[in-house]
Amino acid sequence: MIRNLLLISTSTTHGTGYLEHAEEEMKNLLKGKSSILFIPYARPGGISHKAYTDKAREPFEKWGISVTGVHEYEDPTKAVQEAEAVFIGGGNTFVLLRNLYQNKLVKPLQERVNKGMPYIGTSAGTNVAGKTIGTTNDMPIVHVKTFDALQLVPFNINPHFQDPDPNSTHMGETRDTRIAEFHHHNRQPVVGLREGSMLRVHGDRVNLLGPHTARVFLQSEKPMEFKPSDDISFLMEAY
Repeated sequence: MIRNLLLISTSTTHGTGYLEHAEEEMKNLLKGKSSILFIPYARPGGISHKAYTDKAREPFEKWGISVTGVHEYEDPTKAVQEAEAVFIGGGNTFVLLRNLYQNKLVKPLQERVNKGMPYIGTSAGTNVAGKTIGTTNDMPIVHVKTFDALQLVPFNINPHFQDPDPNSTHMGETRDTRIAEFHHHNRQPVVGLREGSMLRVHGDRVNLLGPHTARVFLQSEKPMEFKPSDDISFLMEAY
């Protein structure tokens, strides 16, 4: 497989504009491309597909890359098959995955990405790049027939990963606890991506980018921390 992915924890970090914190990495991924197909199916806050696409269009056009929304095409499958690159934005992961299946885009996306088409995901768009959506933070506001995601990588991701606040009086489960519960029933690794962090996947290589460490969870093992620029390609064959 000729994977060429940029999987980003969030589209906006504190003090930055939309996609601004990942600008250089996105430009590098899209070098030589003049257009990108945006899939707005997650629809954050209930905004329309058009409004969401207009928002995504602003930064890309500053970089000389035109943006069209998949909803603008009569045949979404053909749009994916002919796209130079694809970007899937954030919102609700369950809504996103249901729409990907309903519009029959799962297999076309898998086929194109496996042949080298650049793929960018943020938040929910990063969730669906993994093996399943079983480690999303979202509420299941719609029913999905399966948790199986695009499986562009053989592990799961937990975007917006948060560490416990030692000064908090909150007595609920930590993110570590919830991922440990996930591993009682599932084998695949989970990458906890903190805000501003991203994974660059090229072929079978996986590198952590951004300002923060990432926490990697393997079934029945103590969580591990990895630094930016670390090679964590073992995730591709972790089980």
